Amino acid sequence: MTILVTGGAGFIGANFVLDWLEHCDEPVINLDKLTYAGNLHNLDSLQGDVRYIFVQGDIGDRALVDKLLAAHQPRAIINFAAESHVDRSIHGPEDFIQTNVVGTFRLLEAARHYWQAQADASKNIFRFLHVSTDEVYGTLAHDAPAFTEDHKIEPNSPYSASKAASDHLVRAWHHTYGLPVLTTNCSNNYGPLHFPEKLIPLIIVNALAGKNLPVYGDGMQIRDWLYVRDHCSAIRRVLDTGRLGETYNIGGWNEKPNIEIVQTVCRLLDQLRPRTDGQGYETQITYVKDRPGHDRRYAIDARKIERELGWKPAETFDTGIRKTVQWYLDHPEWVAQVQSGAYRDWVAKQYEDKSGTA
Repeated sequence: MTILVTGGAGFIGANFVLDWLEHCDEPVINLDKLTYAGNLHNLDSLQGDVRYIFVQGDIGDRALVDKLLAAHQPRAIINFAAESHVDRSIHGPEDFIQTNVVGTFRLLEAARHYWQAQADASKNIFRFLHVSTDEVYGTLAHDAPAFTEDHKIEPNSPYSASKAASDHLVRAWHHTYGLPVLTTNCSNNYGPLHFPEKLIPLIIVNALAGKNLPVYGDGMQIRDWLYVRDHCSAIRRVLDTGRLGETYNIGGWNEKPNIEIVQTVCRLLDQLRPRTDGQGYETQITYVKDRPGHDRRYAIDARKIERELGWKPAETFDTGIRKTVQWYLDHPEWVAQVQSGAYRDWVAKQYEDKSGTA
């Protein structure tokens, strides 16, 4: 028995691969294109592990995917492969259409033909699990109920629109062809190995470097925060016992405004790595021009997965964020490795132009 993980060198995918191999001995084939956010160093601990095989490639490369499926005969595909940063989707939406829409389509087609050719015993256990986002639901008013699985799909950015399209394709391949699919829509993940273009790692990295801590608009955009290893355990549960064709929302029950997240990280750094000048890291906070179409609030109602599958997060935000900050403090070599010239150019373009300072 083997599983194929796509996008397994990225933040959530790498955490999933590590989590999977900590909990079972079933081998993993990791297919990753290794774009800027894919990092093989995330999986250095698996060097020499016979349960793990890495293949560099694109989910849109049908010939390669067909070859991998034929060679390894996986009993499941878990699809993490995606372009996932809203700001990048605003500047360059075409990459998001190619990977998230066209790539998912080609992966689905490869999975369908592979599944249809299986003997009944293998056919009955095969699963295609598609990992998506709460952003497909759009934005919520401050006092509106949290997103349920029945919430209307109303994406507001090129990124979320591309993910919504991929969700629809997965649903259609189940209803049209009978492909045994499962879909998960998660809230904002945080934790170790997170590429520092996203809010929490960006704040940690900039704070330690003595740079400004950019906060969009008034900082009151609300998100639900999910510790990445909790997300991994939820995916394992959905893969094992989820009902075919169903969608499961995965959340952390931690709704917080962005400015509170930034302030919490600053206070933790004040405790764990205080500034040499005696000042607090909050003095580095800088408000920058808001991004276009910035959704005001996301919130996940995760009662369905708890009710049907018995899953709920193990970490509170307080425990998860402390683990996260400590991980970045303990792994400066990882941070240095991912901060390439291309990454620095991106941060400058995204934030310096809006605030006038770095």
